[in-house]
Amino acid sequence: MKELYLIYVNYIGVNHEGNYLYEFIFSDTTKDIDGDEWDAYPASGRPKPPHLTFVKKVGVLCSELKLAVVQASHNFCVWDAIDGVVSLAWEDIDEAENYPKKRLCFKFGEKINEVTEKLYEKDLILQYDKLKHGENT
Repeated sequence: MKELYLIYVNYIGVNHEGNYLYEFIFSDTTKDIDGDEWDAYPASGRPKPPHLTFVKKVGVLCSELKLAVVQASHNFCVWDAIDGVVSLAWEDIDEAENYPKKRLCFKFGEKINEVTEKLYEKDLILQYDKLKHGENT
């Protein structure tokens, strides 16, 4: 079984209960990953998730936790996250009453078990569905 790496965090929206929905998209490679508008600078909501050929597993997070995502940035492009200048997603604390003891951030290329452990520290779990075009490990 190949190792899986985080390549994108896709903001989906807010559900009827007011929870935020995100897709954590994983691939078995970090080389030559690309998607439409990933070079848009600033990103400003234009970038799309990676091309389906790269997607091997997708975990959905549904929670009260609000994340800032690079594809919505008014300062960076997705390629800045790939280069390690900024994370793919990070805990949005703009409206937080207190600064968190440990602020979440998710970097391009993090192993799936590292992402899982970070979320578990905040009692959050990704829900996985079968993919028709990729693996489901």
